[in-house]
Amino acid sequence: MFPEDEIQERLALMMVNEAAYCLQEGIIASPQDGDLGAILGLGFPPFLGGPFRYMDSLGLQHVIDLMEKYQKTRGKNFVPAPLLTDMCRKGEVFYHDS
Repeated sequence: MFPEDEIQERLALMMVNEAAYCLQEGIIASPQDGDLGAILGLGFPPFLGGPFRYMDSLGLQHVIDLMEKYQKTRGKNFVPAPLLTDMCRKGEVFYHDS
């Protein structure tokens, strides 16, 4: 049995990573579109602000660190999207008002 907080963290990480892939591949036009779509369409918790706001609030390096931790124990589904590692390396964020 997995601890509840680990389950929640893993589910959230999968969703934010897929959101990053959607932005990277041009499926969505902006972080704002992704946040709105995830909240209204997928049921992403509104109090977290959407997947892109949530990643900014955690910090991209922290998100990547968590993804890599789970990649080691849970497999390739937790490989961070290249967009995330590139943005982190450059010190970028999705929202500049965060």
